[in-house]
Amino acid sequence: MESRATRVFLVLSCVTFMASGCAKNEMVKKDEGVAPAASTPAKAPVKTEVVQEQSVKQAPVAESTAGQYEQMKSELNKIYFDFDSFKLSEPARSSLAKNADLLKKDSAEKVRIEGNCDERGSDEYNLALGEKRAKAAMQYLVTSGIPAERLSVISYGKEKPADPGHDEAAWAKNRRDEFVVLSK
Repeated sequence: MESRATRVFLVLSCVTFMASGCAKNEMVKKDEGVAPAASTPAKAPVKTEVVQEQSVKQAPVAESTAGQYEQMKSELNKIYFDFDSFKLSEPARSSLAKNADLLKKDSAEKVRIEGNCDERGSDEYNLALGEKRAKAAMQYLVTSGIPAERLSVISYGKEKPADPGHDEAAWAKNRRDEFVVLSK
């Protein structure tokens, strides 16, 4: 009899608990448009603006300055790398020394060093290798006396091949750093 009384007591307790725990009125509040917390990652919609092209007047450049700029653009040498390497070879060091001399002549020029790879390897691997190649060239130029503020690096990995071929000759041309003059 005692076990039956215990069972009845437990059932009544559960029913009472369930009945008293149920809400009588609707407790859900309407959405008030809560602003996202500042620490959440940027998942907010991105604003896009339509920008109309406007013609920009350039100040006339002295003939000698323009000539130096064009000369520098054409005289900066590319450097080439061995397979799977960002080590500067002797020919690469020689080309970098010539590039440093050109950059020292005109201290206003800014240059972007573009690291490139051949088509072998994954995208991620080639982007990392291209960056290492560009940084190796940058470090050499900084050591040669070119201020780091004038230099920037970017890696294109295998996205900008100089030669679209699929043999060693083409790949050798694609493992390179190029030097792009950014400003006068």
